[in-house]
Amino acid sequence: MLVTRDELKELMKKKFMAAGMHENHADDMAEVLAWSSERGLHSHGEVRVEYYTERISKGGMTIDPKVTWTQTGPCSGILDADNGCGYPFAIEGMQKAIDMAKENGIGFVGVANVSHTGAIGYYTEMAAKQGMIGLSCTQSDPMVIPYGGAEPFYGTNPIALAAPTADDRIVSFDMATTVQAWGKILDAKSAGRSIPEGWAVDEDGSPVTDPHKVNALVAIAGPKGYGLMMMVDILSGVLLGVPAGKHVSSMYHDLSEGRRLGHLNVAINPEFFCGADEFRAHMSEVLDELNAVKPGVGFDKVYWPGQRAQMRIQATKDAGGIEIVDDIYDYLVSDDLYRHSWDHKNRFAE
Repeated sequence: MLVTRDELKELMKKKFMAAGMHENHADDMAEVLAWSSERGLHSHGEVRVEYYTERISKGGMTIDPKVTWTQTGPCSGILDADNGCGYPFAIEGMQKAIDMAKENGIGFVGVANVSHTGAIGYYTEMAAKQGMIGLSCTQSDPMVIPYGGAEPFYGTNPIALAAPTADDRIVSFDMATTVQAWGKILDAKSAGRSIPEGWAVDEDGSPVTDPHKVNALVAIAGPKGYGLMMMVDILSGVLLGVPAGKHVSSMYHDLSEGRRLGHLNVAINPEFFCGADEFRAHMSEVLDELNAVKPGVGFDKVYWPGQRAQMRIQATKDAGGIEIVDDIYDYLVSDDLYRHSWDHKNRFAE
C-alpha cells in the first residue's frame, strides 16, 4: 500500500491518541516514526505502531508523567521523564542540549526513566539542522553476549552522530552495536534460510547458522563492539542512575510495566572550536572528496553516511508515497488498538 508521509503520520498519530496519548506527544511520536519510514527504516517506523499502542493502552507508558528538569551545570542536566513516551522527551532533551551548546559550546543532557526512543538518528539530525554536531546513545534490553560469554548481558545499544555542512547536506550515522539486527534473523527464519556464521550464538555461546537455534546476538568486531556496547550502557544507563546491563527491562515481558530506560543527547557547537563557518565548509569538502574516491570492485561510488538515506527519501517522493505492508495499513485504518498481542514475549518478540 502506497501512502504519503503526511497520511502515514496522521494515521499513526490517531492510533496513539485512540490508545490514550495526548495529541502533542502522539504527534512527536508519529513524526519520528514517519521520519524513519521515509528513509526505508520500517523496523523503526510504522511496524512499531501496534506494539506502542498496546503498551500505551495497558499502562506501560505514563500518559501524564511528572517530568522534572534538573540543570546540574552550565553544560549538563537530567530530564526525568517518569516513564513517559520516549519520543517527545528525547526531542526535548536534545533541544535543551542544543540551547546549552549555543550559550556554552556544549550541551550534555541525560533523559532518564523514559520509554523506548526509536531511531536515535532523528535527535542527532535535530542538532545538525541547528548548526551543531549531535551525538546520541541509548540502552536496549539484553539480547547480546559480552565478548567471550554465553548468555545475553547488553542490548543492541545504538549510537548516532550527525553534523552540518555549508550546503545543507547532513552527515548522519546511526548504528546498532551488533553484527546484525534481529529482524534479519527473523527474515531468515520465515524464509527457511540459514544465517552467516558470526551473527548469533546458541545457548552455549557457540556460533550458529540455524536461525531457530539463536539464543543471543553478537557484537560487531568482537571485543571492540563489546566495548562500544559497554560505553553506551555507561553513558546512557549507569551515568543517569537507571538500571543498566543485564538489568535493563524487557521490551516485551510485561507491557503494563514501565521501562525506566536511559538516553543521552549531546550537542557540540563548532563556533567554540574551529568556528562554525570553517567547520561547515570543511565538512562540505570532506563529503565531496569522499564521493570522488575511486570505488572498489562491486561498488559504483563511495557514499558519505546519510547520503543513501537522502536518496531513499527522494525515491519516496518520486514514487508518490511510502510503501507499507497492506496488513499494517489495514490495522492503521481500523478501530482496533491492537490485534496480535506483543505482551509476554521473549527478548526476540516470540
